[in-house]
Amino acid sequence: VQLQASGGGLVQPGGSLRLSCVASIRAFTNYAVSWFRQAPGKEREFVAAIGTSSGEIIYADSVKGRFTISRDNAKNTVYLQMNSLKPEDTAVYYCGARLNVMTTLTKYIAYWGQGTLVTVSS
Repeated sequence: VQLQASGGGLVQPGGSLRLSCVASIRAFTNYAVSWFRQAPGKEREFVAAIGTSSGEIIYADSVKGRFTISRDNAKNTVYLQMNSLKPEDTAVYYCGARLNVMTTLTKYIAYWGQGTLVTVSS
């Protein structure tokens, strides 16, 4: 099982990026996917999660209204659209998968992607 995160880069404050997480998981529709991020010197923190059904979505308060998570099961892909980016959004972003149930906790993630760096700076 592999998760491949991509889409990071350097963007100015107020800009946008779209991250992708492609999963090589059989029965991908049975997995909930979460995005986490880790800034230098800080612990990994929850950003957003989407359940097996796209109707189940949760966000961290810090990104609510700016970030949108979605999934395309036909492509085994989960996206994180990030708008109105702020310098404090700078971090390595990781996607993780868990069977059946969404989670905001790293300890319940079964499979991790390798991370993609997002830098928000002028």
